[in-house]
Amino acid sequence: MEDCIFCKIVKGEIPCFKVYEDDQVLAFMDINPISPGHTLIIPKNHAANLAEISDEDLAAVHRASKKVMVGIDKALKASGVACVQLNGRGVNQVVMHYHLHLIPKIPGGPDLPVSKWEIIPGDMDEIKTTAENISNALNNG
Repeated sequence: MEDCIFCKIVKGEIPCFKVYEDDQVLAFMDINPISPGHTLIIPKNHAANLAEISDEDLAAVHRASKKVMVGIDKALKASGVACVQLNGRGVNQVVMHYHLHLIPKIPGGPDLPVSKWEIIPGDMDEIKTTAENISNALNNG
């Protein structure tokens, strides 16, 4: 994809702070980090989102995320790592190339905004209806 910044990073046209690379994926530091160690893992093949990525590339991204997370933990002594993946502009996906954020929680650092929210019990009838609607959509193509 010509205009995709992540595709340009994969091609070496734009520099990055590389953390990990193999034949299918590239992991590099986010230049707008939420916390120290905030890393992005992307497939080398362009896919805009979860609906478009191939099963093989998706599996490769998640295998790499496991390796990188271990490295983050060893290097930064993280007390946890949030794995965040956004799909679509409506949820603030900015770069339309599938990517997984690994965002470490550093001991003594602030709470991660992506992993802390108020738990409010939902309406069970509404939850049931929504589950049925999603299930039906999956079963009916």
